[in-house]
Parts: sequence; C-alpha cells; structure tokens
Amino acid sequence: MGAGVRGVGYLLTTFNLAVGAVRKSGLRAVLTAFGILIGVAAVTIVVALGEGATRAVSGAIDSLGENAFAVIPRETIRSGARGNSLPPLTQDDGEALVREAPSILYSAPLLSSFNQVSYRDNNTAAQVIGTNQSFFTVRAWKVGDGALWAPELDSIGGNVCLIGATTAKELFADGDPVGQVIRLGKTPLRIVGVLDSKGQSPFGQDQDNVVILPIVTMRAKFLPTPPGQVQRLLVGADPKANPESVKREATAILRQRHRLQEGAENDFRIRSQEEFREMQQKVFGVLEVLLLSVAAVSLLVGGIGVMNIMLVSVAERTREIGIRMAIGAREVDILVQFLIEAVLLCLLGGLAGALLASLGVSAAGRALDWDMR
Repeated sequence: MGAGVRGVGYLLTTFNLAVGAVRKSGLRAVLTAFGILIGVAAVTIVVALGEGATRAVSGAIDSLGENAFAVIPRETIRSGARGNSLPPLTQDDGEALVREAPSILYSAPLLSSFNQVSYRDNNTAAQVIGTNQSFFTVRAWKVGDGALWAPELDSIGGNVCLIGATTAKELFADGDPVGQVIRLGKTPLRIVGVLDSKGQSPFGQDQDNVVILPIVTMRAKFLPTPPGQVQRLLVGADPKANPESVKREATAILRQRHRLQEGAENDFRIRSQEEFREMQQKVFGVLEVLLLSVAAVSLLVGGIGVMNIMLVSVAERTREIGIRMAIGAREVDILVQFLIEAVLLCLLGGLAGALLASLGVSAAGRALDWDMR
C-alpha cells in the first residue's frame, strides 16, 4: 500500500514539475500546441466532410428513383471526314420497353431546357422538363400541394405545370402558387401543383428549381423536335428485378428496334443507380485518400514540431537536469518529466483542434446543408 502511495505521489510530483515547465515556456508551448491543433483539426474536418459528402451524394442518387435507369443516345460518331448522325431515341422506344420487357414497368420521355419563368414582377431561371406522369412515379417525386395534371394531357398537352419548392419560393415567397398563372417566355402556364423538396442531384443541381409540364406542350411551344423524338428516356423497373438483367433486356429490345447488326456498337447508353454509386465511390475514395494524406502530413509536421521543441528544451535545461541528478534524480525521472511535457503539449493541441474541428464541421454542415453527424 505504501509503495502504491509513493508511486502516486511520484507521478503527481513529476506531473506538477512538467506543468510548471510548460507554463514557463509560454509562447513556445502555445506555438508547439498550435501545430498539433492544425493537424488534428485538419484530419477531423477532412474525415467529417468526406462522410458528409458521401451521405449527401448517396441521398441524391437514391432520389433518382428505386431501380431507375436513364437511356440516352450516344454522341454523333465521326466516320472519316463526315459525321453520321445516330438514330434518336423516341417515345415509341420507351413504350416498347414497357410492352416487351417484363421487368420494366414505366417509361418517361424527357425533353428539358433552361428558361426564364416569371410571375408579375418576380422572375427566375429554372429547368423546364417536358415529360409524362410516369416521371413522377419513377423518380418518386411527391406533390406537396395541389395535384398532377389530368392523365389525358400526357397525349394532348395543355398549358399546365408543376413547379419545385425553390421556384415557388422565388416567384411567390410565402404565397400559395396553386392555381396561379406563370409565364414561361411569353406562354402562360397554370400551376396545378407544387412538388415536395428534394435537394440537390448527384451532379449538384437544385432539383427544386424546376417547372414540369406535359411533353406535348414542351415540344410544341418551347423545344421544337421531330415528332416523338426525346433527349432521353427514364425507365422504372420492378424493384425486385436484377439491374443487370433489366439492362440486358432493354439493350436487346433497343438494338432490335434500331436495327443494329450483330457486333455493331450500341447507339444508346443505359445508366443505372449502381453505376452512379460506383462512380461516386471511386471519386470520393480517391479524394478522401488525397485529402487525408495532406491532413496527415499536417499532423506529422505538428508532431515533428513537438519533438524539435523538446530537444531544444533539453538543450536549454542541461543545468537543471544536472542539479536534479546531483541530488538523486534518476535518468528515468528526467525522461518521464519530459515525456509528460510532450504529452501535455499534444493533449492541449489535440483538445483545441477537436474543438476547432467541431465548430468547423458544424459551420460546414449548415453552409452546405449536409448531414455532418
């Protein structure tokens, strides 16, 4: 029991000596701890931002719709000195996919552009999408206020639209947009519904800054294209279906419809959620390694700073060390004191760095609207 008490007393005495030495070093101790502070804060913030960005992009990818696929035409291929335009995608292609592929349940044709939208003295630039009602099912976009347009308008068109939450706020502030008439260019459109907020897309685009109308109206008044031609198709498959099987089915049907010979390259591309997710994981994996490497170097530099300061401290205190050893201190006693001093500096810098990182992560979460748990 006595040995234990003496051991505790020895550690307390050594600790007090170390604290006194750190206090005496003043500004030098602060600057040394500052190096650790920067390193700890950098590592913590980088890890938190990486995880927050991953969650944000994963949520945005999920917002594309469960088991949803985008079918887009390939770019024009150059053959010699002349360019051969590839066959476009059509609404008939989408209807054929639903009709002939057992696992494909919905197809939404898409035409889109950016236009100026106005209401009285308020105006904003928004993405304008022409599509059909299947779009809302595939993307799982819910109507917060109002309702979808009448189903028959998918085929005959009409001057009606739904708008996103951002567009509603820009044009109407806190007012009720449903039933109001906005102008898209010079064309009046009656708002039949306002969509629930969805946040950003995987590509950083505000999905709430949008005006959606029947594709027939879009083609006739805002984006003239040949009858039936679309920029892309959004396809919704049975959630229980295997994504690769769905892609194979869709590829076979479209190749047959486009009369592609065996061995010929596809004139379209099919993109799934999993592909977006894989790309996201690769990109964020590389970025996280690079950023963590930079942050780790900062922490390493801080550690080297502590080491150098302690070496200088030993050199400056040789007289003190000699006196202590002359009155009975052992080498291990001197070593323990300097070790405690180094640990104190690192601990102070680490705690301050953690506090700074907490404030930085919180501020970044509010600024970016990310979940930074």
